[in-house]
Amino acid sequence: MDTGSGQTGRRARPARPRSSVTLLDVARAAGVSLATASRVVNGSVSRRPAPELIKKVTEAAERLGYSANASAQAIARGVNSVVGLIVSDIADPYFSSIAAGVTAEAEEQGLLVTLASTKGRPMREVEYLGALRRQRPMAILLVGSRRADPAAEQRLIQELRAFREDGGRAAAVSQPTLQIDTVAVRNAEGAADLARALVAQGHTRFGVLSGPADLQTAAERVTGFRGGLRGTGARLAARNLQHGEFTRDGGQQAARELLERSPDIGCLFAVNDVMAIGAMAGARELGYRVPEDLAIAGFDDIPSAADTFPPLSTVRIDLEAVGRDAMRFVLEQSGAAAPRVKYVTGDVILRASTDPSPPG
Repeated sequence: MDTGSGQTGRRARPARPRSSVTLLDVARAAGVSLATASRVVNGSVSRRPAPELIKKVTEAAERLGYSANASAQAIARGVNSVVGLIVSDIADPYFSSIAAGVTAEAEEQGLLVTLASTKGRPMREVEYLGALRRQRPMAILLVGSRRADPAAEQRLIQELRAFREDGGRAAAVSQPTLQIDTVAVRNAEGAADLARALVAQGHTRFGVLSGPADLQTAAERVTGFRGGLRGTGARLAARNLQHGEFTRDGGQQAARELLERSPDIGCLFAVNDVMAIGAMAGARELGYRVPEDLAIAGFDDIPSAADTFPPLSTVRIDLEAVGRDAMRFVLEQSGAAAPRVKYVTGDVILRASTDPSPPG
């Protein structure tokens, strides 16, 4: 029977819906094997087909309206849309604020962040990095001060090198010693600025709560504070330096020990805000009034610093911006041979905890 169109009466086969087009259809249309089509569409980095085959497969996929499977692409490329974030202590507002910046930037790019907290243990950092490597994330971010532990740092550098050689991306918020892109806070500079500002307020008798002895961030801040005092003619007596844990309880205990040993201290600098908040509690337990008897200052300007009583003088670091900057490092690969370093400078914020100045 003639339909009037020159075709037979056999019913034409309906076209396959675009959503049901398979990779095998693309391979057949391009005249290549299924394996070759998979390598082109899913972006394999280990076996890249010839340019003419890539052109054939790409054109066939566009013509058929083929949509690649995201999971298959991740397997072929050996990576996925996960970013591993390793921090020293997620309970510390310093690290949680940086993590907030990382996750905000990642979310805008459709990436998922998985978090691990080392509790300040260098070898745990190495172990977590190795575990994350086996999960083949797109990138890994390390957030935390380096410690005086050459063996752990060398192992960390080796793990990072292996991860990057496998196609992973890495960045850090730390000292720039890991041979990867790093956002680094100018700790010594910020502490020196704070010391000069405190002297300008009239303070003369200083004490310092310095954190763990092997922590580089703490050491940098103590060194900067000493230098700032020295430039004004003031000084920090050796007996007025007290180590303690980088926590609220650590600050509380260290303040009690230092003030019991040197009760004439008039201004106390804690190398982070969490220790400073603990120091306020420790000082009050000994009968000190803040700031009438003892001025107290910190560093970082964590969210609660402005809400203490009295509000805490500190060095402000835009911590969420630091997290975003670190995330952008892994999103925007430079291709440069040398790692990039972005230095972040803090701003001195003087609040009621150091004012009015005590006499003397």
